[in-house]
Amino acid sequence: MSSFSVKFSATCSLTNSKRFSKLHVTPPQTVAGEVGAERLEPRVEERDGYWVLKESFRQGINPTEKAKIEKEPMKLFIENGIEHLANISLEEIEKSKLAKDDIDVRLKWLGFFHRRKHQYGRFMMRLKLPNGVTTSAQTRYLASVIRKYGKDGCADVTTRQNWQIRGVVLSDVPEILKGLDEVGLTSLQSGMDNVRNPVGNPLAGIDPQEIVDTRPYTNLLSQYVTANFRGNLAVTNLPRKWNVCVIGSHDLYEHPHINDLAYMPATRDGRFGFNLLVGGFFSPKRCAEAIPLDAWVPADDIVPVCKAILEAYRDLGTRGNRQKTRMMWLIDELGVEGFRAEVVKRTPQKKLERESAEDLVQKQWKRREYLGVNPQKQEGYRFVGLHIPVGRVQADDMDELARLAEEYGSGELRLTVEQNIIIPNIENSKIDALLNEPLLKNRFSPDPPILMRNLVACTGNQFCGQAIIETKARSMKITEEVQRLVSVTQPVRMHWTGCPNSCGQVQVADIGFMGCLTRKEGKTVEGADVFLGGRIGSDSHLGDIYKKSVPCEDLVPIIVDLLVNNFGAVPREREEAED
Repeated sequence: MSSFSVKFSATCSLTNSKRFSKLHVTPPQTVAGEVGAERLEPRVEERDGYWVLKESFRQGINPTEKAKIEKEPMKLFIENGIEHLANISLEEIEKSKLAKDDIDVRLKWLGFFHRRKHQYGRFMMRLKLPNGVTTSAQTRYLASVIRKYGKDGCADVTTRQNWQIRGVVLSDVPEILKGLDEVGLTSLQSGMDNVRNPVGNPLAGIDPQEIVDTRPYTNLLSQYVTANFRGNLAVTNLPRKWNVCVIGSHDLYEHPHINDLAYMPATRDGRFGFNLLVGGFFSPKRCAEAIPLDAWVPADDIVPVCKAILEAYRDLGTRGNRQKTRMMWLIDELGVEGFRAEVVKRTPQKKLERESAEDLVQKQWKRREYLGVNPQKQEGYRFVGLHIPVGRVQADDMDELARLAEEYGSGELRLTVEQNIIIPNIENSKIDALLNEPLLKNRFSPDPPILMRNLVACTGNQFCGQAIIETKARSMKITEEVQRLVSVTQPVRMHWTGCPNSCGQVQVADIGFMGCLTRKEGKTVEGADVFLGGRIGSDSHLGDIYKKSVPCEDLVPIIVDLLVNNFGAVPREREEAED
């Protein structure tokens, strides 16, 4: 890999008392028992260019692994099998288990997810959008895709700085893939047992207080993972999904503690590089925060170490119960040192330096808001953070966002993990005109109500077959009701997720709501488990369940009590009386 250099702020060197310390974690098995040589035998092997699970490790594997063995998913892309599949009617597809698995399972390797339960015959398309950076041209193309699907078409900003496009039909997929390529996008390897979208600082390159511009690193990682949109078969047969982020600011906008691999800026003897955290994840059965690998890599080696970690996970991860196949389970089994040793074996130099004490992320740091008008490091320019209510946009919204980015900025948009959008590179003289645009006045405010500004919601059961409850519309409605009852003076992050998979990341929220079914007056109704106490930033911590199985219609008074008792809110009738 060729060398490159990235500037970082020398002013970010800090005293030991202010350096970033190890994150709070759900305790892993840091020291494992004796692991025999047979356990360290790779479970996959390369055959005809594809990585396949060996016959000797196929006992007790899960249905997804069986589907991968029956037919290699990437052949739909590498060998252009999608062209044939797209020309088969759904009626014919339903007659063949192999074809049904193609549209329900294997197409996810190409980034297309059949919504069999709630939108039969329609697909969600997920992109690769490293660092959440996109262009006006790309946004207009995506708008054109969803516009043709009418009421079935829309787009969502995701909690991984990404777009999800809804309403796609199978026959259009080959043409959509060509269109994506023409505007410099791909959906390849964005689902199932692949590396997900690399997350970085949404203010990369424009933040006056950034440590490092994360864009070169997230782009390199994405290029490696997809082999520049051609498909990297070495990392398409992982035991489970795998998340990665690169930290660029003290604010930790990227949420390192919930990623399988997080690059934490640190220097060593004047060289810039990264300490590594590994193993963070959410699942229905377990949530774990990332832990130190006790490793530092120079900036030039971010891809080789990523490759080594992925290969260790690919080779040694178990493939039975899907709830126990994320990378932290392997780290538990081998112990951190045992896992580290397996990573070292797969690095080019068979060597990995120990963690550096020269952390660049400040521990005592108040996380900054990015919504509204903010100064850039470039003199005479500002960026404007727009609130996108629960991340949902329509085709006309996307066209307008593209126009605004071109007319007022540099034709660029930034997506954030809080499901919002930033327009960067706006000259100071253009700010007032932008703020008076109808889209900002009527739809995507830069200054939303305080409880709305940090509201996050997953797709919910409107489209997602996994979701138990509806989330997006309900989260907005309940938040509006709560706002009428209490006055809040500090930001409160409320997250909604429709099921225990926690795509809405409720465990990192101040108050989180996880969908469930419960009973009320003898009837089954939609409900939520309420979480409390999640924290993000340098003092990160996963929240705990506060109250289980609350009917959704009973949530408002519970939220009001939590806000009053834990976040300094004042009931509006009391506030009015005092006035």
